[in-house]
Amino acid sequence: MQPAIFEEHQIRRVYDEKTEVWWFSVVDIVQVLTQQPDYQTARKYWNKLKERLGKEGSQSVTNCHRLKLPAADGKNYLTDVATAETLLRLVQSVPSPKAEPIKLWLAKVGYERMQEMADPARSLDRARETWKKHGRSDKWIQQRMTGQETRNKLTDYWKEHDIKAGEEYAILTNIIHQEWAEVGVKAHKEMKGLKSQNLRDHMSEAELIFTALAELSTRQIAESMDATGMNENEDAAKTGGGIAKKARLELEGKTGRRVVSAENYLPPTKKKLTEG
Repeated sequence: MQPAIFEEHQIRRVYDEKTEVWWFSVVDIVQVLTQQPDYQTARKYWNKLKERLGKEGSQSVTNCHRLKLPAADGKNYLTDVATAETLLRLVQSVPSPKAEPIKLWLAKVGYERMQEMADPARSLDRARETWKKHGRSDKWIQQRMTGQETRNKLTDYWKEHDIKAGEEYAILTNIIHQEWAEVGVKAHKEMKGLKSQNLRDHMSEAELIFTALAELSTRQIAESMDATGMNENEDAAKTGGGIAKKARLELEGKTGRRVVSAENYLPPTKKKLTEG
């Protein structure tokens, strides 16, 4: 989760891995539009606007969701969020000199996403810079990027063989993970103390390697049988994940160390700092 910046204002946002879409805080956008220095005043404005638009049957309000975003006190609270497309329509309901600039900014955010889709190197370069800022080693970064390339090839295969992006991707991903790690994606995140963070960004080098092996195996098995649709790709996912599981168990037997762990790259809590 990383905020976007508009004219020195932080716009909170969260990335939905399942749908591959950015969700932006509506109140943050409204605060910019109304030019209110006080967040609570902007929130009240949005609540009234939401009520009015709701009575008018506006689809924009219906398309808003509630996700947990960090607030000024450091805690996460349920917050109204919307996609850039929905926000472009909402902006029209707020008379403001900032309406056009914010529209252009939202369009630019979408354009940058399209650029990254057309030229993946852009997003990879940005990801590399982010990982370095968070203290990841060059070796870890290389493994993370290699794993992402393997992942992309798998999802490309799914896309071309009747698998729908979003929920079906998530189901197959969880099957692969459950098979090789003997723990599902959600449980693995909980084990590491993660909430909205990306699980792979908090994997150890070994976890990344076995994830990549499982997904590589899954793709090659699917290709060999020309797996199409959910049933056939579920079979490929189980078999591919099983191959990585055998390799993991063999390594753990030789080293006496578990591959799947609770280790993460989260910053230390205040409690831990005090105890140290």
